[in-house]
Amino acid sequence: MRYDIVIIGGAIVGSSVAYYLREEGFTGSIALIERDPQFSHAATTLSCASIRQQFSIPENIRLSQFTLKLFRRLKETFGADADIGFREGGYLILAGEAGLPILKANHEAQIAEGADIVLEDADQLTRRFPWLSAEGISAGAYGRTGEGWFDAHAMLMLFRKVLREKKIDFITASVTGVARQGNRVTGVSLDNGETLEAGIIVNAAGPNAGKVAAFAGLELPVEPRKRNVFVFEAREKYADMPLLVDPSGIYVRPEGSVYITGGAEPEEGDCAPDPRDFEVHWPLFEEVIWPVLATRIPAFEAIKPTRAWVGHYDYNTLDQNAVIGPHPEVENFLFANGFSGHGLQQAPAVGKALSELIVHGGYRTVDCTAFGYGRVAEGRAFRELNVI
Repeated sequence: MRYDIVIIGGAIVGSSVAYYLREEGFTGSIALIERDPQFSHAATTLSCASIRQQFSIPENIRLSQFTLKLFRRLKETFGADADIGFREGGYLILAGEAGLPILKANHEAQIAEGADIVLEDADQLTRRFPWLSAEGISAGAYGRTGEGWFDAHAMLMLFRKVLREKKIDFITASVTGVARQGNRVTGVSLDNGETLEAGIIVNAAGPNAGKVAAFAGLELPVEPRKRNVFVFEAREKYADMPLLVDPSGIYVRPEGSVYITGGAEPEEGDCAPDPRDFEVHWPLFEEVIWPVLATRIPAFEAIKPTRAWVGHYDYNTLDQNAVIGPHPEVENFLFANGFSGHGLQQAPAVGKALSELIVHGGYRTVDCTAFGYGRVAEGRAFRELNVI
């Protein structure tokens, strides 16, 4: 089989690329390869499914703003019954004295991009959120609109359902090799013994993106990271609670009648896990998260953990930022990788950008030039400071 475009990875990034290729008028053949069609271990469906504009880099803010606009016109785009349960609850990112300069600089970047984020001191925050303890807090940035959380699986299924009507070939397999002749990739090998010829290959393989790039003899500093998410019950229900990020990096937010929390993995020793390791590490909740929650929200001294899950996300070890666009030498191999925890919220924008690049020869809606592979080749970090 020969395809004009082969997309490796059929979760939200790959599905977004396929969707927008058709929206931009691409009429050639497209194969979307996914090894886990139930998405039981996908970074997309195991994420905390949140969207924010609180980044340090304008380009990241613009990517998420594109997706926010999509959320606001979801029914017009996908039909009257389209619903991803988007709750615009906001983010509240807290900082102590040491983190205050970065918080202020980030806030300036966000305001410059039109984000509805307010920067408030400790007294203002406790007046706004009486359940909050401002111990050790100098200020916080709160997204009044344009931030919140949603149903990741529902979002993915919207795209997948539409793709079935757009003449996309869904292929269930794992990629085991990428053929290359000189400065062009020519096809992929699959674990079912088949080979597919390809005019263009898009790497949307999530946590496995580094391995896929290596198949083509290309270096990509992206590898999986294991993240634990814990669910707990509390007697108090705070309807006004945003997604709160403590200076420690631990986050918490409402999820219906319960709460979810995480962010306790230590930076030191944080490395690529065994691809099969989805075992929850409960001591993180008991020894690290719970004491922080009880300090920040005193009512959470008495809570009841109920369940937990583990997901792997694609971590860019160079600068925790996405790599988007073609390889400078192997120009028909395109990257959509390394989002380091914010791929779900940025996937539609990246799909739009890459489709414009393929169909029109350049970015039109969101300029992703800054995310290009060139910085990887040079070892030059384009660092996002607000990684959660």
